[in-house]
Amino acid sequence: MIIIDDLLTESEVGQFRQQLAKVPFIDGKNTAMGMAAGVKNNGQADAQDARVQQLANTLLSKLGNSPKVISGALPQRIFPPCFNRYSESQTYGYHVDAAIMRIPNTPDVLRSDMSMTVFLTPKEDYEGGELVIQTGFGEQKIKCDAGSAILYPSSSLHKVIPVTKGERMAAITWIQSMVSDQHMRETLFQLDQSIQSLINTGNAEREQLDGLHYVYHNLIRQFAQV
Repeated sequence: MIIIDDLLTESEVGQFRQQLAKVPFIDGKNTAMGMAAGVKNNGQADAQDARVQQLANTLLSKLGNSPKVISGALPQRIFPPCFNRYSESQTYGYHVDAAIMRIPNTPDVLRSDMSMTVFLTPKEDYEGGELVIQTGFGEQKIKCDAGSAILYPSSSLHKVIPVTKGERMAAITWIQSMVSDQHMRETLFQLDQSIQSLINTGNAEREQLDGLHYVYHNLIRQFAQV
């Protein structure tokens, strides 16, 4: 799991929320696939609305310009973001995201390697609503600040626990990575973050950084599927 702090600024979050207050929402069950529909109880902004599509494109642009998203996911394709809303008592039970998703209004499909939630409501404005992800170390509960996001493997069982007070708004999307192997993706992310840390702190010689870049980019050449 990768936390991305401040993906959106406070002003950008406000603009998203202001626009989402004006668009129609539909029953989230209508957008769920397979068994997920039986445990989904939320609202989802109507993806056919032009205003929603514009918000999705704006968020896509932010994702494409986020160094940590690029480093963590190595995106090949990103599903147009969806916007969901959980009012009091609404929830989404344990489920696994579909492995293959058709990109709306195109003949193309996407393999979901990584899932992403972008939080749009200040966490102090609602109670409950944590994203819970099952990992090898047990259940992990996540409730990020508005504007922050989490990337995690789409193969994970996960759920959103009931909102008990207030309202939770978020954007969700899925990413097909150029590197399909999860463990190699994690290795590349850790290597890239180490390189960036050395660059930022100035604790490495140019020859050392060149050597690390050599390893990093040749691993991508070996494992990337483009």
